[in-house]
Amino acid sequence: MNQTRRDFIKKSTALGVSSLLPFNKKFFKMNAKIRTAHIGVGGMGLNDLKAISSHKNVLVTALCDVDSDLLNQAHKLFPKAKMFKDYRILLNNLENEIDAVVISTPDHTHGPASIMAMKKGKAIYCQKPLTNNIIDAREMSKISFEKRLVTQMGIQVHSFYDYKLAKLLIQEDLVGKIHTVRAWSPKNWGFDGKLSKKEDKIPDNLDWNLWCGTSPYKNYLENKYHQYNWRKMVGYGCGTLGDMGVHIFDTPYNALELDVPESVINECRKPNGIGFPEKNKVSYVFPGTKFTTKKLKWVWEDGKGAPYSNNDLKLPNGDKLPQQGAMFIGKKGRLLLPHFMEIPKIIIDNKYQFLDTSKFEEKELLEKNPARDYEKESLLHYHEFIDACLNKKECSAPFTYSSKLTETILLGVVAGRFPGEKLNWDKTKGQFIEEKANQFLKQNNRSF
Repeated sequence: MNQTRRDFIKKSTALGVSSLLPFNKKFFKMNAKIRTAHIGVGGMGLNDLKAISSHKNVLVTALCDVDSDLLNQAHKLFPKAKMFKDYRILLNNLENEIDAVVISTPDHTHGPASIMAMKKGKAIYCQKPLTNNIIDAREMSKISFEKRLVTQMGIQVHSFYDYKLAKLLIQEDLVGKIHTVRAWSPKNWGFDGKLSKKEDKIPDNLDWNLWCGTSPYKNYLENKYHQYNWRKMVGYGCGTLGDMGVHIFDTPYNALELDVPESVINECRKPNGIGFPEKNKVSYVFPGTKFTTKKLKWVWEDGKGAPYSNNDLKLPNGDKLPQQGAMFIGKKGRLLLPHFMEIPKIIIDNKYQFLDTSKFEEKELLEKNPARDYEKESLLHYHEFIDACLNKKECSAPFTYSSKLTETILLGVVAGRFPGEKLNWDKTKGQFIEEKANQFLKQNNRSF
């Protein structure tokens, strides 16, 4: 039967890219050196740099950061790497000298840098969340699929033992079809206050215009944006939902094989145009899958005091909930997944159940003797990316997957603009049915 290109892409995406198309192999041999460029090398970027470079087949070729102090610090580790402060110059000048690009900037630069690099045919490792706007997330998925590029979202716990075990347990139907997921984090990556109208002196080591990039230019305020507090600010980060939510959503989203939600409501304070709300309660409705009931309810809570008391979250023996985590509520029982480095727990009839992992180990779906060490386990995700570049493995969090997870997160972020209102999402059109919300699908268009 003939198939239109549109139908082919639609069905291919549903099945998973790797099941139909090989990754682009144009520059990689099995034992080649993967020449990497690193955009953003401070904070998490430095961790990413060290982790990626620990793979024996990596050659760090270029370093880029708008902060010269951070750039020089990284350059001491890799003195032969070329240095840049503008990722556009790096990608244009070294197009034929690099194979893979690692992007560890603040969220607002993830999309522009990834899209430019992917258009040049580069493999991409991009930190979570994939981007801070839905249009870029979809574009990143589209380009990676059409060019058959190796891509991985930097969500290291995706490859941790506990999360892989939770997925296997859920898909074994041990607690029945899931009708509700509850997830929470008491962290506060929001900002309910006001900002000074003055501008602080921009440090000599920082190119503030390049840091702002395609996002709206704001007065430089010390300790409000660069280096770390940008997560709290509208136009740059995605709040607690984007920071912790993407970690905690990942395993339920992956295990239940969810698509994007049909609707979303965010109960939070009114938008102030400055920072994200310090507390959010986001309720999603998802279409069902073979692992869920006809519809799936999903509730996320963040901020001080989260989560609020609920019968779904009561534990046997009066035990306390982990500080952060997710609870799968099924027809036969519940599964608790703490975040992180804790084994998931099956609860049936208000009693913990013994976990037998032997059959997963026999099928080589799970390690017999997991590292149980954060530093060692986190390397798995990075090395998986390089091994995929060498055609030895496939990435477990490619953009075709992680873009939908990110889209789900961002729908909750946009809903924070309309507190308490139900917003309905048309995934085919990539738009809200409520037209007023579509202006927030992408706002980062500044020339710089």
